[in-house]
Amino acid sequence: MRLKCVALSGILGALMFVSQVALAPLPNVELASSLTVLFTLALGPYVGYTLAVFVLLEGLLYGFGLWWFSYLYIWAILAVAAWLFRKMESRLGWGLLCGFYGLIFGTLTAIPVLILSGPAATLAYIISGIPFDLVHGVSNFLLAFLLLPTLRRILARLTRLLNMGTLYFE
Repeated sequence: MRLKCVALSGILGALMFVSQVALAPLPNVELASSLTVLFTLALGPYVGYTLAVFVLLEGLLYGFGLWWFSYLYIWAILAVAAWLFRKMESRLGWGLLCGFYGLIFGTLTAIPVLILSGPAATLAYIISGIPFDLVHGVSNFLLAFLLLPTLRRILARLTRLLNMGTLYFE
């Protein structure tokens, strides 16, 4: 079971990456937040492998710039939040969680800027990103609200087909 979860985690991390690249032409519209929630609910602690694959692939394609270091913790923050709310059944609740995460995404990514450049540069970074964070929040809300229940059923069926037994959310 553990080996299957690790293998599935790698595949799901690659799926997150492909979805991110496919939606890259749309600024701050991404499925990675909804998929992080979904995979956290399904894999529990194994989601760390999924996130590691996703973050590594992002760095390999786009370069290991300052933004990349924030990816080392911001996806884990969303996974922890999803795990804390794992018993929630409300699609509105999941939409609100993902929407809020999108709104604060820019602020979370500003932590390395604060460390390297100080408070003034960090404030400028956060303020300049507000329009993108608004788009990110709205799109995260809509994608999670509309897609998460269906994706959850699809993943449950897939794991049954692969004879993986029950995952965390079943």
